[in-house]
Amino acid sequence: MATRAAHKRLTREYATLSRSPPEFITAHPSESNILEWHYILTGPPGTPYENGQYWGTLVFPPDYPFAPPAIRMHTPSGRFRCSERLCLSISDFHPKSFNPAWEVSTILLGVLSFMTSEEMTTGSVSATEAERKLLASRTRWWNSTGGGSTKRTLASQPAEAQTQQTGSGRTGFGAIKAGDGGQRFKEQWPEEDEENWKWMESEKIDPQTGRSLILQQQAQAQEAVAAAAKPEEGTVNGRRATIDAVPQSWLSKNKWYIVAAAVFAYVLAARALGDQK
Repeated sequence: MATRAAHKRLTREYATLSRSPPEFITAHPSESNILEWHYILTGPPGTPYENGQYWGTLVFPPDYPFAPPAIRMHTPSGRFRCSERLCLSISDFHPKSFNPAWEVSTILLGVLSFMTSEEMTTGSVSATEAERKLLASRTRWWNSTGGGSTKRTLASQPAEAQTQQTGSGRTGFGAIKAGDGGQRFKEQWPEEDEENWKWMESEKIDPQTGRSLILQQQAQAQEAVAAAAKPEEGTVNGRRATIDAVPQSWLSKNKWYIVAAAVFAYVLAARALGDQK
């Protein structure tokens, strides 16, 4: 439970962030607990994370601002391990180096700056630029579907299961993992979640796979055409091949009779020559 000083400080900081949010940063406290904040970092232009939607949490100690928060990022980025605490100078890994004058905006600017660098620390990972760009293109899908664990389908798909899973997918205070069908993201970011689903609908993104439904249909059509054009097993040019279908010559059919007749004629000729002698 937050102290009175921490509650007052965080309330003031939220008001400041709401009035003038830093570029590429959005954040707010949870309605049920002011010590748990949710943020979204938008990938800056010119980086592998461009236009990516990176959702994370800050979990503040009750005596904030005299101690730093635990910092996590839940969206796969190719930069941080999902939902693991990050070891930064502004995080709870280094409480003695934290400056009480630093605010939520300062902390999130530090996270964004570290994300776009290549410095390694506890909770960070290595990935290629291509891998990070691919993950960036899938962040909106991942956030709103819980990594494809949703049961919801697009309006253009057959209306089978239209509800999302309701499990929280949590394993501890501030720890959020894939598998909740996107429910936690929707709870904290309802407007962003709605926009994400509109984007998936317009781009025909499969909620369960994150891949283009149009490309999947094209691939299936190509496979069907290839299967139809492929000759069946045991056929020649699409026609069934049997031994009877190949004509055989008269000699081929009667070769053993011919051999026997030749031998018999040879024997008769030999006897005739012997009698003459």
